[in-house]
Amino acid sequence: MSIRRIVPLALIPVLVGCGAPAAKLAADDPRPRVIASFTVLADMAQEVACGRLRVESLTRPGAEIHGYEVTPSDLRRARGAKLLLENGLGLERWMDRFATSLGPIPRVVVSQGVATIPIDAEGDRASNPHAWMSPQAARVYVDNLQQAFSRLDPAGATQFSRCAAAYRAQLDRLDADLRRQIAGLPPQHRLLVTCEGAFSYLARDYGLEEGWLWPVNGEREVTPQRMRRLIASVRSRRVPAVFCESTVDARAMRRVAAESGARLAGILHVDSLSPPGGVAPTYLKLMRHNVDSVRRGLAPR
Repeated sequence: MSIRRIVPLALIPVLVGCGAPAAKLAADDPRPRVIASFTVLADMAQEVACGRLRVESLTRPGAEIHGYEVTPSDLRRARGAKLLLENGLGLERWMDRFATSLGPIPRVVVSQGVATIPIDAEGDRASNPHAWMSPQAARVYVDNLQQAFSRLDPAGATQFSRCAAAYRAQLDRLDADLRRQIAGLPPQHRLLVTCEGAFSYLARDYGLEEGWLWPVNGEREVTPQRMRRLIASVRSRRVPAVFCESTVDARAMRRVAAESGARLAGILHVDSLSPPGGVAPTYLKLMRHNVDSVRRGLAPR
């Protein structure tokens, strides 16, 4: 687990001045407030916090996290938070400036300790940031959250430990269920083609190969060579389906489908949960939705 303290800089002081809404919220809810960078991380944190902490996501459902632009209202909402949670691994490149403008506040990188996978895009050896797409790696996230919350609220350490253990058990059941689902796919169909290279950890865990148009959503330029290679792979292997993520434009993947003979079989969720009434309102449901969509899309027809 990595914890850093940031010294405030006078970047945008007018945005973090006194405000009645923030003061009213603090008065209404005395629990220590924790801000997570995005909705998936906030959901995990809420499971471990067990109601002792007030956990909020900085971004809302449907937001694209890689190139997110912090707004004045984000800064006002986050004022007075006791802890910032971030994925790290280059996912939230805007986080340093956001944290600096809030003032001295502990930050926890919840992916600390995960066995990472390189993006390896045209020789790029940076770590793929989407480690939460592995239930096994998500256990490391839970460990880091439990430790961070126990430091923030030592009186709640026993409760955090109990809730973290219960959540890890759910992750173990999820891992076993997903493994069984993927095991039924024919070997020649086990090519998971998506817009973003966000499924490396899931592919590693469950014996899939991965194909994508761009490595991360911050780099959405599809080279003609990559497009041709991907279309050729899908066509030659007769992969029946390709996919795209909920936070990006699927037009490029529609071209892959049209030229390869595959179908765009579904929208997967990675960087954001869906709204409460959607298919992926929690991390556990997000993972089940994704793997069920992949299984149905890649199954023999």
